[in-house]
Amino acid sequence: MGRDLQLRTATAEDLQWVHELRHRVYAQELGQHAPDPAGRLRDGLDGDNVYLVAARGADRMGFVSLTPPWLGRYALDKYLSRDELPLLDGAGLFEVRILTVEPRWRSTAAAALLMYAALRWIAARGGRRVVAMGRTELLPMYLAAGLRPVGRTVHSGALTFEVLTGDVAGLTRATMDRYGTMLERLRPQVDWRLDVPFAPRPDGCEHGGASFTAIGTDFRTLERRHRVVAADVLDAWFPPAPGVRAALADDPGWAARTSPPTGAEGLVAEIATARALPPGTLAVGAGSSDLIFRAFGQWLTPDSRVLLMDPGYGEYAHVTERVIGCRVDRFRLRREDGWRIDPARLSATVGSGRYDLVVVVNPNNPTGRHAPAAELRSVIAGAPAGTRWWIDEAYLGYVDMAESLAGLAATDPRVVVCSSLSKMYALSGARAAYLVAEPVTAARLRRWTPPWPVGLPAQLAAVAALRDPAYYRERWLRTHVLRGRLAADLAGLDEALVVEEGVANFLTVTLPPGGPSAAQLVDECHRHDVYLRDLSPLSPEYEGRTVRIAVRDTAENTRIVAACGAALDALRPASAPLGAVPLGVAGSAR
Repeated sequence: MGRDLQLRTATAEDLQWVHELRHRVYAQELGQHAPDPAGRLRDGLDGDNVYLVAARGADRMGFVSLTPPWLGRYALDKYLSRDELPLLDGAGLFEVRILTVEPRWRSTAAAALLMYAALRWIAARGGRRVVAMGRTELLPMYLAAGLRPVGRTVHSGALTFEVLTGDVAGLTRATMDRYGTMLERLRPQVDWRLDVPFAPRPDGCEHGGASFTAIGTDFRTLERRHRVVAADVLDAWFPPAPGVRAALADDPGWAARTSPPTGAEGLVAEIATARALPPGTLAVGAGSSDLIFRAFGQWLTPDSRVLLMDPGYGEYAHVTERVIGCRVDRFRLRREDGWRIDPARLSATVGSGRYDLVVVVNPNNPTGRHAPAAELRSVIAGAPAGTRWWIDEAYLGYVDMAESLAGLAATDPRVVVCSSLSKMYALSGARAAYLVAEPVTAARLRRWTPPWPVGLPAQLAAVAALRDPAYYRERWLRTHVLRGRLAADLAGLDEALVVEEGVANFLTVTLPPGGPSAAQLVDECHRHDVYLRDLSPLSPEYEGRTVRIAVRDTAENTRIVAACGAALDALRPASAPLGAVPLGVAGSAR
């Protein structure tokens, strides 16, 4: 096809061609619609949906239309009621419509590229499932692509359609199985103008940490760390306690070459003392991800049903859906509710007893909201006996350690608390975490824990950190001050920005509808060596418009604000405001 093959979001000029091609194909060629004297075909979603266009130079080849869930309506609503097609009320559902290719390009890779681009665009905005109408005579082609009929047929003009659906991950795999070689061959030739990478991460899990790529993952250019602002990961802005630094500096050669205590006995004892817990209720690991993979791998199977908060920390969806293959449902947290967990609604959701595991990150990452311990205790107390609860308290120090459910976990076999020592104690590089469970559960997990689960430098650092609670309490309090100033400064950049603080060491910024996407803001900030986290892949609740920003020290926060201001200026049309709605700062809330 040549190096001028381009995939892009439709421009105003493209839309005129889209309407004209739709008329030629669906009115004149296929007879689905009556011909229009103007020679153009539009519908009620135009202006709200998204068109992706494939073009070769000035020659447009084809397009596909995408309807995101936040519009609140789909083209299928014209044909079927929500009672007839309850699938349309599902969370994270995107509609893929009218994939159309010019006749002269129908024997090329244009259609496959458009479908692949659609799936990448949807995945980048947290989409989990698609719905589409497929012409009945082409059903074998849709089945080969991974779509499945839902048992509903739609008649429109001279055409009959099957209503089809599929999960985004499965459709992407099917597309790669069928067209992967071709896509990889074409990749160097495609001018990819979409605000999503051409290919997903190899493991399929979207993490922060692009800032380390800028520093250099081969560790040969570590001096770059002094000019990179790593606000895309939630590492502490402050150094670890003086005792930690002293422990690591005392004899680093010995710490590097010496095997640690086999079962991290000293670390376990220190955690037990600091948290007033029996040692037998504890298991430790090299970070919370180590514990998540180890525990979930023991407890869950593809037949397990799991409930996750949405939005929520992406590692849980990755492990349960992609690694283990569980049946996963989402408990929707709503912006209009301040992202809070409604205890009555959560109780009603889990009351059926169909969930094997419920995961609650508290405070929530990425919303930054905290559910009071008393509310969670009440919900858990009324939950079915067969439902296990995993409470992730990685950021609880920023609220109050007295809010921990660790004491409940130590006695209730249905509850497990996981706590990372990385974020709160400035030990992300050391990798240390612990979980709390009643003794039988904890003992079973320890049996599946390899010897030396935490390295000696990490054990030394964690023990020293736990012995200096006063230092960390002061740093956590200072974090709230820095976060408040950062929020006010960001809100001052443009009245259309929505800045939400939460309670932890980060905040979120939401761009207005019709403005630049979160991915565009993140990319533009890279020009200033400032790295933010695009939250779009985590949840469709963010509508592709929200970034998370870690709180840094005063100097780096100043750079963050300057970079965001410069990025917004670069992304907005000349003399145009970013948005029309003055929404300002949303305050801290639990």
